[in-house]
Amino acid sequence: MDELILVDKAQQGDLAAFNQLVVAYQELAYNVAYRILADGAAADDAAQTAFISAYRKLDTFQGGSFRAWLMRIVTNACYDEIRKLKRRPVSPLEPMDPESGEEFDSARWLADENASPEEVVEMAELDNAVQHCLEGLPEEFRVVAVMVDVEGMDYQEVSAIIGTPLGTIKSRLSRARQRMQLCLQNFQELLPLKFRFKSEAW
Repeated sequence: MDELILVDKAQQGDLAAFNQLVVAYQELAYNVAYRILADGAAADDAAQTAFISAYRKLDTFQGGSFRAWLMRIVTNACYDEIRKLKRRPVSPLEPMDPESGEEFDSARWLADENASPEEVVEMAELDNAVQHCLEGLPEEFRVVAVMVDVEGMDYQEVSAIIGTPLGTIKSRLSRARQRMQLCLQNFQELLPLKFRFKSEAW
């Protein structure tokens, strides 16, 4: 069913239609929140809060990109979580392996089940290095980097999501990439060869 038809039905009180929208966007919402917050529990909270807020604010959606509208709510929920985490720091929570009782690496438990053990390790190393460097970025740079370079959104959509001019988005992304490049150079020996960055990369 067309997304805007689902939105229209949801605005009329059709909870089933809204649940279809949740299913369509819950993975994206969590992934964005996790990359921004670097905390699984906080990302869950932010995504859940965002969907509840979106349902309550559906009457304010006036058309256009529903994804951009929803991701703005997710981003705002992340900023709220960041403020909470600053007041009450917590250790990141990772899913537990039920057999070993050990924590899964964040990349491994999200990895393709068909990947070889070597590929899983490579993905884990890359994911950990990238996440570490993302966490070192200022919040306004991190949000743009996550949306463009991790989730593949275009500049116009990110501009609409965070309510910032296109030129500012490009500037922040450029500075974020420069910082990421410098940070990732510290992980050259940890990364698989195909993921190593040359000085002009990223």
